[in-house]
Formats: sequence, C-alpha cells, structure tokens
Amino acid sequence: MKHIVALVPGGIGDQILFFPTLDDLKAHFPQVRLDVVAEPRAVAAYQLSSSVHQVIPFDFKNRNALADWANFIGTLREGEYDAILSLGRSKAVRFLLWLTGIPKRVGFAKFNPLGFLTDAVPVNLNQYAAATYHDLLKAFGITTPCPLPKVGIAEVDQQWATAERHRLGMTGRYRLLHGGSSQMALTKGMNKIYPPAAWVEVIQTLQQQEPHLPFIVVCGPEDQAWVEALTQALPNIQISRPPDLRKLAALMQQAQQILCTDSGPMHIGVAVGTPLVALFGPTDPAKLLPADPRFRAVKSATGNMADIPVAAVIEAARHG
Repeated sequence: MKHIVALVPGGIGDQILFFPTLDDLKAHFPQVRLDVVAEPRAVAAYQLSSSVHQVIPFDFKNRNALADWANFIGTLREGEYDAILSLGRSKAVRFLLWLTGIPKRVGFAKFNPLGFLTDAVPVNLNQYAAATYHDLLKAFGITTPCPLPKVGIAEVDQQWATAERHRLGMTGRYRLLHGGSSQMALTKGMNKIYPPAAWVEVIQTLQQQEPHLPFIVVCGPEDQAWVEALTQALPNIQISRPPDLRKLAALMQQAQQILCTDSGPMHIGVAVGTPLVALFGPTDPAKLLPADPRFRAVKSATGNMADIPVAAVIEAARHG
C-alpha cells in the first residue's frame, strides 16, 4: 500500500481529533504517502501534523455544482490511492467515493446502508471522539489503543513563544486564556462563549488568590469582539495574537495552565499536553476531552454556557 487519502469534514478541532488515526496509520505504514481532504476553514490544522504529505481543500458544506464534484473525483483518481478513509455521513459522498474507483474504501457501517464501502467498521459514538475515529484503523488490522492527539512544534515557533512571553513581561509561569468560539458554531446555533463579564470575575479572583500566575489572553481571527469586551473591564490584561496555529501551540505548551471553552484551541491544548480547564455548554465533554487528570471539564447543568458558576471555574482552575 503506497497512497492513502482521508476525508475529514469539520473544523480544526475535528482535524486534531483525527491526528491519532493519521499518526498510527503512518507508524504502521511508514512508506505510505498520506493525504487528507479537509474543508478550507480547517486546512491550517495540518501546520501541526508531521504525518500528512498533502492537504486537499474541498468545501463539503458548500452548494457544489456537478462540475465541482466531477473535479473532486478527478483529483482523487489522479492521486492513484490504494485506500480512502471517510468520516462523512452523506450517502452522496459515499457514492462519489465509489465512483473514484479507489479499491479500499473505509468508513463506519452505520452510515453505509447502500454498501458503497468495502470495509464498514462498527461505530461507537459513546467514547472520546478521537477513539471513535481511530476505530477505522481496524480495517487495516490496527487494533492498538487510541493515543492522545499530539502536535509537533518546531524550534522556531518555540523561540517565537518565548519572545512573545518576554514582550508581555511573562518571564515565569502563566495561565493562558482562550475564550472565543468559531463562527461556524454560532452559525449552527451553538453558543460556546462564556460571557466576558464572568471571565473578568474569574481572572480577577485568580489573580488575587494566585498572583504568581498572571494571564495571557489569546485573540484569534474571530475573537476580536470578545477580547474587546474583556479589555474594557481589564485594560491592563496582556493580549497575544499568534499569527498561526504553530505559534499558538507553542504559547500553549509553555503555559502552566490553559483556560478555554469547547473549541479548536482546546484540542490543540490537549495535544501539547498542558493542564487544561475547559468549559462546556451544549456539548458532551466525555466525547471531546480524553479521560486524563490533566484535562478538567466544567459542564453547564443547563446546557447554557452563561449558567456555569464562576466559582466552579475558579475551583477547577485552582485544583487543575
């Protein structure tokens, strides 16, 4: 087997959760060329992967014309792939994969009613999502337990993070806060943003109780409004704007602790191994955080992020 491609719909978090599958596939077939098809909004995740040869952007959620699908099929045919893994649930996508002529087509049995897959793997959705994805490797005879997601951070990005910390006056330990959420989540009607006023109370209390751990607040491309609301109440808070995910990962890795919401950066935080406290509203932390004492979830009892008590966040951060 020389060439394998994976179809991974979803955002940056979904890609990070798929990293263990890609890494183990590459470990068992070190000579294979491993490509990924990802939505344009998630392509940047593969800045953090050393297993993937090429990322092919394709917007699965767009209203693609027949010509777009034909070009997509042509791209996959030209790749001369021996196998394809698909996380997609659409019957149309499964049919199109069949049209590519790729001999080994791997996906979940639950989403294969018409038999377009050659290897249909039973799906277990009641576990950590990375483990669910990793189960696809059973079609390749790989039955090892799913490892945690990991990302590679280059020395140049570590140097950037060190320089950024010094620019902000952080020569020692610090907490990193990422409180934003993707626009896609809001489009889906999933509010994953903890109110800035609540974060202000969390920051002020923790800084009073643990002044040796100052905060760096990370502002991503979609977080400007949230950060502006925060800085209105805390004008002296230190803000960092990493120019890419590699540098964000390095800044996260150097932190003492990460506070965040259920988002793509949360998965990066897990992948760098820094102790983390994540806030969950409508989603299930058991499926999105691994069972590891370094990673703590604070779940809203109502499903509404705003209903998470500030005291619960502070308690988790102090004992995380």
